[in-house]
Parts: sequence; C-alpha cells; structure tokens
Amino acid sequence: MGSINNQELTSKIIAAAIEVHRTLGPGFLESIYEEALCVELNSMGITYERQKPVEVFYREKMVGEHRLDFLVEKTVVVELKAIKAFENIHYSTVRSYMKATQVESGLLLNFATMPLTIKRVGREYNNTE
Repeated sequence: MGSINNQELTSKIIAAAIEVHRTLGPGFLESIYEEALCVELNSMGITYERQKPVEVFYREKMVGEHRLDFLVEKTVVVELKAIKAFENIHYSTVRSYMKATQVESGLLLNFATMPLTIKRVGREYNNTE
C-alpha cells in the first residue's frame, strides 16, 4: 500500500502474472494460476483479498453476491481466466466488479494463451470531458 500509485501497482501485478505464466506456461486450471499468483504477490509484499465476496444491490436491496478473484491493495480488481480468448462478457464482468467495489482499475489476465493476454480495464463513465 503506502505511496504506490495505481499505474505502478498494476505494472507490478502484471509483472507477477508474467512470472507465473513464464514459469508454468499455459494448460493448467485457473485455480492453479490463482494459487501461483498469490505466491508471487506475497513475495512482492503486495496485499490482496482473494475470492472476495461483494454484495450486489438493486433498489437498495441485496440481490446477490459476486466473488472477485482478487482485490489488490483495495484499488485494483484482478480477474483470471484460462480460456481460448476473451469475450465481451469478460470485460463487462470486470467492470461490474469494479463498480461494486468502487475502484477505478481492473486487470483481465488469460493464462491459457501464448503469450499471457493482459487487458487493462477502466470504469465506464459518461463522456463529459
């Protein structure tokens, strides 16, 4: 935590994911990469919450719960995949997680591809600039 900025933090998370992918390669279940990423983040001294439950509300009534793969340093949602390719729904899911946790940054990582597929995801805003 401390004085690390968001760009620097996402770069460190990406570096950790690249190291996991470089070491393990594609072909494992998502849960294996999740566990390995924990080892890598711990070695870097980065704090995170894994499989974090996040309540979803509709008209001020809780209607369900999301489980985030990672909420890193309380500022970055990280979603892991081990699939052929990302689809639009994966970006929508990360944005939903970001909205539910009120964070500005997200990462979508696909460990099944060569090389590792990394997508930065930002919140959707009204275009008023």
